[in-house]
Amino acid sequence: MKGPLFYSKILLFGEYGIIKDSKGLSIPYNFFKGALKANDQSEVAKTSNKALENFSGYLKELILKEPKLVSFDFESMDRDIAAGMYFDSSIPQGYGVGSSGALVAAIYDKYATDKITVLENLTRDKLLKLKSVFGKMESFFHGKSSGLDPLNSYLSLPILINSKDNIESTSIPSQNMEGKGAVFLLDSGSIGETAPMVQIFMEQMKNEGFRKMLKNQFIKHTDACVEDFVNGNVKSLFGNLKKLSHVVLDNFKPMIPAKFHDLWRQGIESNDYYLKLCGSGGGGYFLGFTEDFEKAKSALKDYKLEVVYNF
Repeated sequence: MKGPLFYSKILLFGEYGIIKDSKGLSIPYNFFKGALKANDQSEVAKTSNKALENFSGYLKELILKEPKLVSFDFESMDRDIAAGMYFDSSIPQGYGVGSSGALVAAIYDKYATDKITVLENLTRDKLLKLKSVFGKMESFFHGKSSGLDPLNSYLSLPILINSKDNIESTSIPSQNMEGKGAVFLLDSGSIGETAPMVQIFMEQMKNEGFRKMLKNQFIKHTDACVEDFVNGNVKSLFGNLKKLSHVVLDNFKPMIPAKFHDLWRQGIESNDYYLKLCGSGGGGYFLGFTEDFEKAKSALKDYKLEVVYNF
């Protein structure tokens, strides 16, 4: 057996903010992908197979608690897992590019018995239903999930988050392959754990000053960046990115490994690039935006950069 491919995703804007109803923009990233497979005796395949067995147990409990949510063909799923099924994936774990999201999408696609398919007219209600199902499924991996990563992976379309209850598939301006500007991934060289980072954020949310900053600065600049990106307003986008990068450096320090604080600040001061979190932070990838990729590359020559989108 070999299932269809599911791609990684990148949340360009909205990390942490979407928990509190900011806008967000998530795009598929075809560089990394995964698929359900069988017939492999490697240790990696065995570990993945064991994880699928645990995931299947979790899904059974979920359906007992919420029978109306979704139904699965557990007979086929258990038979395939017993036969050694695993998730073969090039998506790095703990890097903020949706490794568990692609797995959730693959399991739903193969075993959900009343699934909403990509070919249907995807009304807002259907998207919200999918997001809700995926959120509950992915909670197995993170403790709490918005469901956006699997949704993006499943649809392989850019998703515009207007608010918690208002999401739509969207189109983004075509890439300009000749352009000098770029969105890129910067490899921090370490793995980031989602759950502890979200916990830190939730603790900080108890502080009134932090909540004010989130609403009046972080969410305001995030929303402006989403609007600018979707509408192709590059000039305005970089002005808002600079503000957003600054707010993140000042208020999300625990999510940025200490050795990156200076690098982050240098980007803001030189205007060569602006960094922001990619997912929950703490490690993994960071997202970079630059109007001149050659300049950014030379300023960040000690790091591995991967271009995601060209302006």
